[in-house]
Amino acid sequence: MEALSINQKENTIQWKQLWSLAALYGSIVIGWIAYQRYQPKLLVQFHFTDFTLLLVIAQGLILTITPPIAGKLGDRYRFEKGHRIPVITAGISFAAMIFMAVAFTLFSNPNELFKWVLPVLIVFWLIAMSIFTSPALSTMELFTPVDKLPRAMAVLTIVANLIYALEPVIVDIIDFLGAPVTFMTGGIVVFISGYALRKNSLSLFSQQNNKEDRPIAAIAFDTQRSRLVYIFFLGIVLGIATTVLFNIFPDVLQAKIGPLMKTWNGKILVVDILVVSAIVSWPLSNLVNRVGMERSFWISTVLIVVSMVSILLLQATALVLIMTLVFALMFATLSVSSLPLAIKNSNYYEKVFCVGIFFSGVAFPDGMVETLQAMQIL
Repeated sequence: MEALSINQKENTIQWKQLWSLAALYGSIVIGWIAYQRYQPKLLVQFHFTDFTLLLVIAQGLILTITPPIAGKLGDRYRFEKGHRIPVITAGISFAAMIFMAVAFTLFSNPNELFKWVLPVLIVFWLIAMSIFTSPALSTMELFTPVDKLPRAMAVLTIVANLIYALEPVIVDIIDFLGAPVTFMTGGIVVFISGYALRKNSLSLFSQQNNKEDRPIAAIAFDTQRSRLVYIFFLGIVLGIATTVLFNIFPDVLQAKIGPLMKTWNGKILVVDILVVSAIVSWPLSNLVNRVGMERSFWISTVLIVVSMVSILLLQATALVLIMTLVFALMFATLSVSSLPLAIKNSNYYEKVFCVGIFFSGVAFPDGMVETLQAMQIL
């Protein structure tokens, strides 16, 4: 009976842990929205506009380099301490502290000398958010069977896409609260959601003789080599799609579809893409399970490239609309298949590091585009 219970547990998603992870992931997304809203304002308010390019380059480097480093630390703690929780906890505490430091700095209305703390805090905030993101999301493999990873990823995709879709509302709330209260609230939300994940996940490591945090799918000793280049490529593909969606599509869709839907601007159309992607993520995760993660990834990669090129080059509004729908569907498929595929192609002893490599790939295209935009090349 006990063996049957264990087998049932290993073949089902542990929803309490997954929803804790989803809450933390949601707080990260809201934190990024707050950062992107206030970073330019703070640079203008405190006369740091000359440092815009430097901060954009620093942001790109931090978001590309930090995840693999955090992953290495996470893997080290997996085998020294029995789990990766110390890295996650340290990163969350650091991020919450930076949120609070920014809030109190803004509350104090810093003078000419003290205001120089702000750029340093911004850089520290980026590092803090990067430190725990990869180790935290890598815990998904602990409470989700390998064949159900796309389904778990669908939950995270739904949460992230719906929050990004609500960005206009969130921005209005942020503007109403003001910068100090926003950063203070962000620190509290990140800390609480991180604490919930820690509390719910520690039960996974309470069993005797469980020196290492083994995935519930009972993958014992991996002898495969981590496919690091392939994992980075998986992240690059998702990163390119995300970067094009947020940085390029608003203006393109406004020009090509805006005249047909006069009450909608480009940003609203991007919101529509995110909502559609969120809605279809769950049923598509079931399809990914049936078709296979690798095959699903390659099909969605080809179709999303075709849809992006078509949206950029075609002029016929009807065709652009069709390609936009194709993009939304394939964006959802990429979102639910790419990270699980990265985890599947990771060696057991390098799981967290490989998740870091994946997120390094995701961040790389956006860092390049934002740097070129700051240099006024794009």
